[in-house]
Amino acid sequence: MKKVIALTLALMLSVCCLAGCGSAKDDNTLTMATNAEFPPFEYLEGEEIVGADVDIAKAIAEKLGKTLEITNIDFDAALTGAATGKYDVAIAGVTATDERRQNMGFTDDYYTASQAIIVMADSEIKAAADLEGKTVSCQEGTTGEQFLLDNEYAVQSFKTGAEAISALTAGKVDAVVIDNAVAKALSSKQDGKTVVLDEALTEEAYAIVTKLGNDELIGEINKALAELKAEGKLAEIFEKYELPYDAE
Repeated sequence: MKKVIALTLALMLSVCCLAGCGSAKDDNTLTMATNAEFPPFEYLEGEEIVGADVDIAKAIAEKLGKTLEITNIDFDAALTGAATGKYDVAIAGVTATDERRQNMGFTDDYYTASQAIIVMADSEIKAAADLEGKTVSCQEGTTGEQFLLDNEYAVQSFKTGAEAISALTAGKVDAVVIDNAVAKALSSKQDGKTVVLDEALTEEAYAIVTKLGNDELIGEINKALAELKAEGKLAEIFEKYELPYDAE
């Protein structure tokens, strides 16, 4: 009987370890969730996830002496995954809003962005004021979506920015609102059919998401970010992807 009990306990312990009871996580790996539908910050080249955020994540992982492991999932799932600790971080052009700070931890800011408007080249929409009474598409779960909802626009939300701009070119919506750099990247693929308006709707700061209270990891990443900035590595990455960046 004792042998049976001992064997049962051993099997239970084995299953517990495999299921993640206790800590079976590899401390030498930095797990990152992203949504590779956000060029030039994260996007797919074939099956490879590339972009400015990916380069930054790789540089941070190197500073931390860890191997980077990237998982490509929906934007909302990436945030939830990092907030619950399923992944160490979410790096996906995430704006550190006050609302999000209630449920997830954030590092220092690493990029300043804004929301922009994409319209058809022959559109009568020339400024934000012209959006009144129009239907606007966006990527769901983003600050662009929140801006539109807060201002009570007629909104169509999509899983990706590519789907949002497809709705525009198909005549299903009148405009797209999405992060400025992403707007330019998406619009550039439309063969001149669309344009990005000069007017910025917001000013936002991107930061890296982790679990609320994970102060040790946040401190390590902040140190790495500061070093990358001082070394000129951040500026080099943003220049590579033709992203405007103020190093000050």
